[in-house]
Amino acid sequence: DEGTPSTYVPEDRDWNDDHAAVVEESRGDDRVANDDTGNDRRLEEEIGDNTESAIVSGSTYVDIVLFHEPSECANTRLGCDWTELGVGANDGLGNLRWCCSDDAIGLDLCRGGAKQEGRLIVDPDKFDGQHRFLGVPPSGEWSRAVKFGMFDLKEKDGSGKYVMVVANCNEDIGRNLTVTGEYVWKSAHGYLPGNLFGEMYFYFAVAICYLLLFAWYVVKFSIYRDAAIPIFKWFIATICIGFFESFFKCGDLWVWNVDGVRFWFSLYTGVLFGVCKRAISRVLVVMLCLGWGVTCDTLGGKFKTLVMLGVIYAGVSAARDVMTIISITENEILTHNQEEEILDVVSILTFVAAFIDVTFYLWIFDALNQTMQYLESMNQSRKLKRYLRLRLFLLLSVLFAVLWSVFGLVDSYNSQRMVNEEENGWVLTAVWEVNYFVVLMGLACLWAPEAGAKEYAYVMELSTIGNDLEFDTTMVDSPDDDSAEGEEEESSRESSFSIIVHE
Repeated sequence: DEGTPSTYVPEDRDWNDDHAAVVEESRGDDRVANDDTGNDRRLEEEIGDNTESAIVSGSTYVDIVLFHEPSECANTRLGCDWTELGVGANDGLGNLRWCCSDDAIGLDLCRGGAKQEGRLIVDPDKFDGQHRFLGVPPSGEWSRAVKFGMFDLKEKDGSGKYVMVVANCNEDIGRNLTVTGEYVWKSAHGYLPGNLFGEMYFYFAVAICYLLLFAWYVVKFSIYRDAAIPIFKWFIATICIGFFESFFKCGDLWVWNVDGVRFWFSLYTGVLFGVCKRAISRVLVVMLCLGWGVTCDTLGGKFKTLVMLGVIYAGVSAARDVMTIISITENEILTHNQEEEILDVVSILTFVAAFIDVTFYLWIFDALNQTMQYLESMNQSRKLKRYLRLRLFLLLSVLFAVLWSVFGLVDSYNSQRMVNEEENGWVLTAVWEVNYFVVLMGLACLWAPEAGAKEYAYVMELSTIGNDLEFDTTMVDSPDDDSAEGEEEESSRESSFSIIVHE
């Protein structure tokens, strides 16, 4: 509007008080925004000054609508058709319009005439939500606020997916507007989105399970402290980190529900604990498959290589997860180009993390096969039985992961989803946590602290033949046996070592 004389005369009275009639009358009354029967004129006359002519002639309108998407269409792959809900219009021939522009009028998609031109298309016969608007004069510096901005949801709609649309449709003669402020969604239970309540309770239950597993393992460790081996400490660290991850993620959702904002410390701490848990878990499983504590008491140079790979995986995963969160939570301050750049980096980090994951998996199964072959060749049936159970846990986990991935893929392409993503979408990720915890619990039971664990790597099992086998070895340290002169036989030093195996 630079160079254009201002036709807007500011009001002396408070805008909120003067405009309360417009906003209050429009509350729940779709006629104000959708028909041309004189309702707008009546409300404009109540303002009673030059604002009336300014708003009537060439004004720009900010339309705000809130409506509920029925579960019948919200739970489908394509989602709901908003035109069937009264927002926008479609002539059935592929011509879809959201705003009442000149071509929409030509296609007979909006029926409000000149009063609706440059406005969001809202069909009063179909629309069952709530509609508010704010008129902006065609020129002059202007800044106002909506006084009655609270939308009370209708009881008949109940829980489900709600959509709020803020539209500035007058692209031909309208003005560029900057809308600032905040919008808050709150349900009967708090500020947490309805589809995340189940996730909050889930992480609380998982934290309790980790706490119980941690207490059991620490008690066993304390009882057999003298027989403890380093692998036990790795289990304790993994279980402890899993507990803190669940605790902080549950705390993040709980604070969000109570205060309406996310506490950054809980959010990022939970993410970092999750990264550490995944990294240490991969290192731990490789250690077990290499036979640490069962066939050997040290890993030698493999230990440093393994730890280094785990550190690299943790760094890449942490950078990926943190940047993903920033691109979502900070979308209000990031430009489109900045967001695209962050997502490009996230894609690269995801590829690197996947490559390291594949390296871990190949190492795990290769080491497991070599250890089992060694135990089988040495007839170590008791140790082999432990590794057969380990392989069973890992194969069942992989099989479950494949089946669940296929289920998720099929569900995403299904016209009617089996899992309601808007209400129970958290289940799709929660199942992975359950899979992880079950595997960790199984491995913790296989490698639970017990008496003689420190010597277990040195114990060799002998196969039984017959009822009783007795091995007697005698080592004699004596002078030369060729004493031709009949010297007196010297007493010799003897030591014997016997192994008796009973069937």
